[in-house]
Amino acid sequence: MKLVIQIPCYNEAESLPHAMPQLPRRVAGCDVVEWLVVDDGSDDDTAAVATALGADRVVRHPVNRGLAAAFMTGLEAAVASGADIIVNTDADNQYDARDIESLVQPIIDGRAEIVIGARPIAATEHFSWLKKRLQEIGSWVVRLASNTEVVDAPSGFRAFTREAAQRLNVFSAYTYTLETIIQAGHSNIRVLSVPVRTNPDLRPSRLVKSIGRYVWRSASTIVRIFATYRPLVFFSLIASFFLLLGLGSGGWYLAHKFAGEGAGHVQSALLAAASITIGLIALMLGFVADLLGVNRRLLEGIDWRVRQLEDVAHSSSPTEAITDARERAQ
Repeated sequence: MKLVIQIPCYNEAESLPHAMPQLPRRVAGCDVVEWLVVDDGSDDDTAAVATALGADRVVRHPVNRGLAAAFMTGLEAAVASGADIIVNTDADNQYDARDIESLVQPIIDGRAEIVIGARPIAATEHFSWLKKRLQEIGSWVVRLASNTEVVDAPSGFRAFTREAAQRLNVFSAYTYTLETIIQAGHSNIRVLSVPVRTNPDLRPSRLVKSIGRYVWRSASTIVRIFATYRPLVFFSLIASFFLLLGLGSGGWYLAHKFAGEGAGHVQSALLAAASITIGLIALMLGFVADLLGVNRRLLEGIDWRVRQLEDVAHSSSPTEAITDARERAQ
């Protein structure tokens, strides 16, 4: 059993000496533990510092592509190196590395495919009251959107099985945390939360530069991913709003028309016609998007099988590779 601990980095030459020495080289249930650092186009000596601190592999982006891209690069590199389990942690030493074993154990026991560390948000001193409330609300919304029981949705401290890592696709350039949970929930990937500890704050978060901006970008990510994985429900909600508005306006106009006052309420009739038209268009878009969603799920399944075939092709004959990939997919 091989465990790869990956750290996405951007200009983390100063924080890596605090974070990397805390990482374990031995974890119960794992025969090999390796460290992987993804340098997302840093301007400082992040790559050199990571190598000096004992990173087994450093992957570099030529330019800064964002946290989500660095995360996905790490997953791909870890899978390519033969990882059975992948743990993602931050370079700012936010998470207590001693809890990596807590993340990995449910996967070893076969109880989960993705394990997310739940921080003690209420007891975190450097989180403001507003940020704590927003974290709670955001996690609640993600639970509704994903049909999971994730306690701390924005947490980047998480573990993945090899198969779960191969099935994930992140489209956002901002962050991967919310998108991967919603995607996992709608792909029937077993997700579990475990409590983890945190360390004192080294520096302000680079992801949350502004509460308003963070809320806006997180909300837009949730809406977009929900529309991707539940398009019929998403567009039906929009259609229901306009149809109800149209029926209400139409009823108001008819009531006044029968009372002989219809001439003064023509605007209600126009609003009713426009609203009902928009509602029907939204409903049709929902059906079309739902049909496209079927194709997307088929393509995701094909992509997963191709990745599995690539895995076993390096160590088996062609016939054995196809058989092994089918067995793993089942």
